[in-house]
Amino acid sequence: MSTTHRWLSIVEGCVLVALGLHILNSAGFLISGTAGAGMILHKLSDLTFGQLFFILNLPFYVLAWRALGLAFTIRTFISVSLLSLLSELMRLYVSIDMIPILAAVVGGLLVGFGLIILFRHNASLGGLNILSVYLERRFDIHASRTTLTADVCILMAAAMVFSIQSLAYSLVAFILLSSVVGRYHRPPAWAKASERQGRNQPS
Repeated sequence: MSTTHRWLSIVEGCVLVALGLHILNSAGFLISGTAGAGMILHKLSDLTFGQLFFILNLPFYVLAWRALGLAFTIRTFISVSLLSLLSELMRLYVSIDMIPILAAVVGGLLVGFGLIILFRHNASLGGLNILSVYLERRFDIHASRTTLTADVCILMAAAMVFSIQSLAYSLVAFILLSSVVGRYHRPPAWAKASERQGRNQPS
């Protein structure tokens, strides 16, 4: 895979996720992981979502560097920075008005497919994504399981600041995101190689 192909794919993944998050933000919904935490804190602070998303991811780079390598960390840092920038630009220049159920469906699907692209090119959007990739690489726990567990925690925290109706639509986005990741995410080459090595080792 060429470097150009990898980075074009990462940019495309970030654009899809940024658009999906912008749709959900515009409708007053949220999504899982660090982005969901940023959406909750956005309700409680004067900072924008893009600013909060960038700040919340800073502590996770240490885990990424130590456990997943410098190359993964650099790609993730650039992806997070790009998503934060795109979120700010879309907030200022992109106006979206959808009926609630359509916003939940389209937003959840866009974020899910954007994450798939990033995962397949050994990058992530920090936070939960770093933890998901780490758990998959180290303990063979599928990324969708980690995502689903985080969804429950995010929903519990969001109940303090979001209405029941918003939470219901957010749950639709959560389910669609988890479904996309669960059906389309495949362990990359490093995971398959590790699995083969494990099988070849004597018991």
